[in-house]
Order: sequence, then C-alpha cells, then structure tokens
Amino acid sequence: MGKIVWLASYPKSGNTWMRAFLHNLFRNPDRPLPLEQLGGGNLTTAETAMNWYQALDPRPPAEWSQEEIDAMRLEVHEAIAASVPGNIFCKIHGAIFELRGRMTVNLAVSAGAIYIVRNPLDVVLSYADFQGISVDVAITALGARNFELPRDAGNVSEPLGSWSQNVESWTGKPNPALHVVRYEDLIAKPVATFSGVAKFLGIDAPRPRLEKAVRHSSFKVLRNQEDKTGFSERSPAQERFFRSGKSGGWRKGLTDEQVARIVEDHREQMDRFGYIPEGC
Repeated sequence: MGKIVWLASYPKSGNTWMRAFLHNLFRNPDRPLPLEQLGGGNLTTAETAMNWYQALDPRPPAEWSQEEIDAMRLEVHEAIAASVPGNIFCKIHGAIFELRGRMTVNLAVSAGAIYIVRNPLDVVLSYADFQGISVDVAITALGARNFELPRDAGNVSEPLGSWSQNVESWTGKPNPALHVVRYEDLIAKPVATFSGVAKFLGIDAPRPRLEKAVRHSSFKVLRNQEDKTGFSERSPAQERFFRSGKSGGWRKGLTDEQVARIVEDHREQMDRFGYIPEGC
C-alpha cells in the first residue's frame, strides 16, 4: 500500500488550515504550534518543494526543462513515500491528469487523500489577492483547462488544471480512501468537520485533545500568529496570507457579470457541492 496521504485542494481553499490542524492534533502542543513548524518533522511535506527535485538532479533548477520536471515529479512522489517508515501527509494543489504524456500524480505510492473544496466564487477573490492579479484574470485562470502555475524560487511548476478539472479529478469517483471536506463546513462547524477528518484517518483522539487542536488551528489564531511573526508562504503580492477566513465574500467582491461567468465555467461541479447562487 502506498504511504502518501494527499492533502489536496485547489489553491486558497484551506490546505494550510488543514495542515495546521493535523500538526496540532498529532503533536499535541500546549500552545498553538508556530506557523513555521507546519512543514517540520516527518508529518507533512509539499510535492512541489524544490529540495525534493534537487535531490534527484543537482544541476541548477534553471537548467531543468519542463519535460525533466514532469519526469522527476513521479520519482519525487516515490521518494516522499519512502522518506518515512509510515504514512506522510503531502500538500498538493495539482489535479490528477495526463500532461505531456505523463500522469501528474503517482497513484502507486498513494494511500489516500483528503480533498478540501471551496466555493470558486470565494476562491477567485483569494487567488487574485495571492497572485497580485485582477479578479477577471483570476477568473480566466480558474476556467483554464490544464492550467499550470510556473515554477518559482522554492517550487517547481504546478499542474492545477481548471478549478472544475481539479475538483472532478480528485472527487469525481467514490473511493473509500478519499475524504472530501467543504471549506464552508470548516467554518460553520469546525469541531464536527475536523472530527470527521480524524475518524477518516483512524485516529481515536480523546475529545478534549481534538477540541484543543481545533482551537490551536483556528483561523483567528493563525492570523494572529502571522501578524506577530509573518509567514513564509505569504506571496510578495499579499498584505497577509490569512485574509478573512469567511465564506460569502463574493457577494460584495464580485459583479453580477463575474458571478455569471464563474457559474458558466463551473456549473457542474458547483452544483455537486451546493455552490450555485439562487437565480443562476
């Protein structure tokens, strides 16, 4: 059986929040775990992190072709799976599909996945802020099939696909090794929703420990931590990584035309998760 439990989502959908919860649950600190420790130890990693690829090819990353990155990606997944004796959680924003003749995810070393889905009407606002682009450009990106984020100083390219492609590729077929979480449920009923994650993982945590992990990873706590110490995952375009932690901001942040465009691009998957506004 594979060893990677994927923490999968389209960007700006709650992946960091989920990682914070898991670290606080497993490590059980007396105080909220510092943000910069979310990638520490042998609990979580990221499949785009440049260090995994440099271990396979010591040349300067600028010399790697895109085809070489594609080939290394599946080898990196093998290396991640082999890096610990048990399971490891691995952050991924990529969709599962064939790109340039290669799959984007190595399912042979996968044990399962937690997929976090968020209303694309809210995702687009957060994504625009993260990338420092206009909302209209972000809407285009969310609707672009086989879309890829280019590499940067710390990460290789990410084959996101469109928002719908991403969601469907992970959640389209029922699978007992898959647990789907709505971002909106993390906000509305955090204890129940995170408890469901723990149950899926087979973790029989005492109720007080689970509730403490939820408190330690609350959006308010994460935002206060960022205000005090900063956060390395914040992009240069952002004022802060943890913006509002709410749902429904699209009602004030999007025009009717922008809402209609997003619904037109993603109606099928939005309907699956109850995201289509009344009248659309």
